[in-house]
Amino acid sequence: QVQLVESGGGLVQTGGSLRLSCAASGRIRSVYSMAWYRQAPGKQRDLVARITNANITNYAENVKGRFTISRDNAATTVYLQMNSLQPEDSAVYLCTVYCNVFPDYILRDYWGQGTQVTVSS
Repeated sequence: QVQLVESGGGLVQTGGSLRLSCAASGRIRSVYSMAWYRQAPGKQRDLVARITNANITNYAENVKGRFTISRDNAATTVYLQMNSLQPEDSAVYLCTVYCNVFPDYILRDYWGQGTQVTVSS
């Protein structure tokens, strides 16, 4: 019902930057928030950043000041600008959208398949 396509991951050196994109499509009625999570091998999935339909943002403490989440006017594409990348930022980054789809009003999370970010030291 909802498809998420992520792009922008890759290999970068310490201190470098990457910009992730995630486009949501399908029978979306309303998007309430979009977010980026990340998961490193053997570790839990952690929230990186979230943006609501009111453009309220929140970030994990360890990315504040380095990462910026934003969205397009249609609110179906979310971006994550990542600066000053460190090896500990290496992970699979997953996009999620919290929305409802026609004809329902039930809010659900939908997940993308993820994009790999690797930061070399």
